Amino acid sequence: MQIGYLVCLVAVGTSVHETNATRMGAAVMSGQVVVPKVPWSMRSFRCMDDCMDGRALVLGGGGVTGIAWQTGLIAGLAGLGIDLAAADVIIGTSAGSVVGTDIASGQEPEALYQAQLAPPAPEPAARIGWDFIGRLLWDVHTSRDPKRARARIGRWALALPTMPEADRRKVIEARLPASIWPARALKVTAVDARTGEFAVFDSAGDASLVDAVGASCAVPGIWPPVTIGERRFMDGGMRTIANADLAHGYERVVIVAPVAAGIGFMASPRRQAAALTAAGAGVALVRPDRMAMRAIGRNVLDVSRRAAAAKAGRAQAAAEAPAVRAVWQA
Repeated sequence: MQIGYLVCLVAVGTSVHETNATRMGAAVMSGQVVVPKVPWSMRSFRCMDDCMDGRALVLGGGGVTGIAWQTGLIAGLAGLGIDLAAADVIIGTSAGSVVGTDIASGQEPEALYQAQLAPPAPEPAARIGWDFIGRLLWDVHTSRDPKRARARIGRWALALPTMPEADRRKVIEARLPASIWPARALKVTAVDARTGEFAVFDSAGDASLVDAVGASCAVPGIWPPVTIGERRFMDGGMRTIANADLAHGYERVVIVAPVAAGIGFMASPRRQAAALTAAGAGVALVRPDRMAMRAIGRNVLDVSRRAAAAKAGRAQAAAEAPAVRAVWQA
């Protein structure tokens, strides 16, 4: 749920398939990763030469409708014999962290899809306002330092009144299938609201699954930053909307990106896929087609559009299947 949201207001996505792989770096400390510095190497997340035969699933941000669209797409692909949940690692940002938790926890794609069609549970209405959009554009385009720009956004988010953090935590906990980390490798992204540092949470660290997902989904100005230890974290999409570069070193990568565009130094999924491609791995990048964009609408936090977005994702699966299968089942 994040930065690329404002692009939803003006952009119409098309499906894109690209081939790719890459090597970048990251420092790993207690289950949190600051990117990029040195190769993945520590704790449970080893991805160097021995990972080049692995598969990574990247699930990007995109709000409530992004969760629905991704869920429909994954269910549709599963019905066609393509099991994206069989990834060696699932990397989730914001909305993608919710969907990633669902499938990493062993939930059946069809059951998840049917749940998206049911009337949504009552929750506070939300919309990303022009104050956030203006703040984001200003900070991105007036700073040469991405970390410093993120910290400015974070300070703004920390100062704004939102719903109580404890109440928001209850919403996230109710939305997840479990409160403990799944056995399958799951990485959840967030950004330190005070320092602008990028972090990745996983089962090797001290953060609970509920807090990690809550942090990844904490859209600045909409939901409160999440307290983990002595730090406050906000939406992982404040770095990039999908953080697909975290899949570096994997031979086969599928990127599912409800929001397709980037802003300034915030690289788009397409740009990140191209960088991975240049390094040599196979990558399929899937973005909402025109029908899906119409279903998603202009407000990605609009729960009334959830069912339509899920149906659009499922309908899109047939067109995406050949390119995804070529990468995933190679």
